[in-house]
Amino acid sequence: MSVYKRASNGKWMADVTYKHLDGTVEEIRRVSRVQTKKGAEKLEHQLIQSLSDGTFGKKKRESPLFEAFAKDFLASYAKVNNKPSTVRGKEKNLRVHLIPFFGKMRLNEVGLKDVERYKARKKEEGLSPKSINNHLTVLHKLLDVAVEWEALDQSIRMRWMKVPEQQFDFLSSEEAESLVKGAHEDWRTMIIVAMHTGLRQGELLELRWGDISFDRKSLRVSRSIHRGHIGSPKNGRIREITLNPVVLDALRKHRHLRSELVFCNEKGEHLTDSQCKRPLYAACRRAGLGRNIGWHVLRHTFASHLAMRNAPVKTIQELMGHADIRQTMRYMHLSPSAKKDAVDLLVQPNQSNTDQFWGTSGATR
Repeated sequence: MSVYKRASNGKWMADVTYKHLDGTVEEIRRVSRVQTKKGAEKLEHQLIQSLSDGTFGKKKRESPLFEAFAKDFLASYAKVNNKPSTVRGKEKNLRVHLIPFFGKMRLNEVGLKDVERYKARKKEEGLSPKSINNHLTVLHKLLDVAVEWEALDQSIRMRWMKVPEQQFDFLSSEEAESLVKGAHEDWRTMIIVAMHTGLRQGELLELRWGDISFDRKSLRVSRSIHRGHIGSPKNGRIREITLNPVVLDALRKHRHLRSELVFCNEKGEHLTDSQCKRPLYAACRRAGLGRNIGWHVLRHTFASHLAMRNAPVKTIQELMGHADIRQTMRYMHLSPSAKKDAVDLLVQPNQSNTDQFWGTSGATR
């Protein structure tokens, strides 16, 4: 029994020699559907298992159509395991993009070539690499679930599209100060909190007075709201943020008795995304920014200025609630001393060698 890559065409193979209880020997050689060593090893295991339980060579249950399984995937997996906003995103990607392309194919017919054709089609339609990768993420998860539910023997390995480094907007210190001054007094505190805590818009709209401790000078981010659905923050990361004197003063002046929500309408009810957009645009005009910004720019401003003040990247990650530190690293190029400090390490003594790096003592080695 072995797995190997065939020299003639470079394809991974599973080669099984199995001795039955009656003494007969059966040799099976198959090309792995997943063209990796691990894929071939998994196929080898499946072949041995089917030979052992006597199912090898017997007709298997027909693999379901992609379209039919996608509906089951949404109803029985996504709605049970994902946040409502994530379910809506998956449903849209399947309905608008994936089902029209793969819908009439059976799951075991979806191969790497089909995925490459899909990527080429979407690129021709003008979709960005990031959007296409979002589709592939849904496709990959659907196929993995199909394997778990035994509707598919093997999934396939995705080749993700290269995504250019994303640019983001943030406010300079002068722009931030002008924006606060230009904001209507009813919205000024929300803008200040956003810029000094990095909360997402949904986290701001679900922030409650009980989440704020004026004694400990901190707030707890444990909930978010999106299109009327209240749930955990993005990535499920509950976090605590220290409040500086500017935020504490603004929140004390903002205290009201309309409801437990810190930021709400006159009736004490949740604000909507559209209700939050116009006041921010109006503040941008009065501040003379020359552009309209969204609430997420205030979050970028928080992280960017922390980086510019040399805050540790791990601290910024925790404050932002990032699941992956690579998200945080986008801001680190703004640190004025990061590159200098790194280069200076090359001429600093270390514990194992009292000489400076690269032999600055002048000796030839």
